[in-house]
This record gives sequence, structure tokens and C-alpha cells, in this order.
Amino acid sequence: MTRTAVVTGGGTGIGRAVAEELVRRGLDVVVTGRRADVLVNNAGGLADGADLERRWPADYELNVVTAVLVTTALQPRLNDQARVVTIGSIAGRRGGGSYGAAKAAVEAWTAELAFRLGDRGITANVVSPGFVDGTEFFGGAMGDQRRADLVAQTANGRAGTPADVAATVAFLTSPEAGHVTGQVVAVNGGAHLGR
Repeated sequence: MTRTAVVTGGGTGIGRAVAEELVRRGLDVVVTGRRADVLVNNAGGLADGADLERRWPADYELNVVTAVLVTTALQPRLNDQARVVTIGSIAGRRGGGSYGAAKAAVEAWTAELAFRLGDRGITANVVSPGFVDGTEFFGGAMGDQRRADLVAQTANGRAGTPADVAATVAFLTSPEAGHVTGQVVAVNGGAHLGR
């Protein structure tokens, strides 16, 4: 039986790397996004330029509501033993204003989802990256000093890559991860430990 994956926001960056890794592992992958069963909720982002009253609901919509709506719509089509992975962020545990609050909400929703789907053997987890080079998240606004500061927060002295995140997602979507559910897996070189 062929396994199928849906990757939201899979046209670039982490989403694209996740989709490519899942294809390498033999899954049929459906990519959704603005650019053209396992469910990977990758779509999300940071509301740029919005004032306070618009930024909080916009970040919640981009990061929480999209994952909830897609997962709810596809839930009847998920086979027993399916996997749901949602991309979170280190900001969900370290602050980050409206974006961090939205990513923290993703973690809480995923914990509830794990219990709602668990009796069918379906797992639900969050992969929570720190700074990842090679994405469009910062919209070209990442300066050399900010990049150096973020890398300095890691234990391994390097930025993450989309492939780092994709490999973790691939494990969580594998049959071997059947007893890993309701978890937040940090992929940030130890930056979440603080110094």
C-alpha cells in the first residue's frame, strides 16, 4: 500500500525540503501552498507590517487556523496509523510576540489532537525549528550581525538547514515513530536551552 503525504506551504524552504525527503522515502506527496496518509502542516509565517490590532489575529490565522482547518478537513481521510506533523517554532517556547503566541497555541492544539486521534493509532507532533538558513522566513531582512547572534545561541555553532527539519519530520512520519505522539521536537542546535 502506497503512503501519501500532504505538505502545506511546500513550495519553498522547509516545506519543500520536507516534501523532497518524503518523496525520497517512497511516499506519494501532495504539496499545497501559494506556489505551485501523512499530513505535514508547514504553512504559516509572520504578519509583516501590520499594526498591533491586526498582527495578533493575522499571526494566529497564518499559524494556527490554517493547520486546524486543513487537519479537520482531512481528518476523515486519514487512515489508521496516519501521522500528523505541524511545524512550530522555537518562538513558541522563547517568546516572540504574536508569532510566538501562535506557535505556542499550535503546541497546545497538537497535544489535544494526539488524544483525539490516538485511539486510531494516529500520531500528532510538532517539529519546532530554531534559526534555519535558506528559507524566506525573514524576507531578506536577516543582517550579518543578527545571523551571527542566532548561530551563537546554538550548542553546535551552526544554523539549521531545511534538511535538518525535513529529516526530523520524515522520522516522525515513519512507521517507527508510532509511539511518539503529542510531542514537541526541537530542531535548533540546542538554542532552546538558553545560555
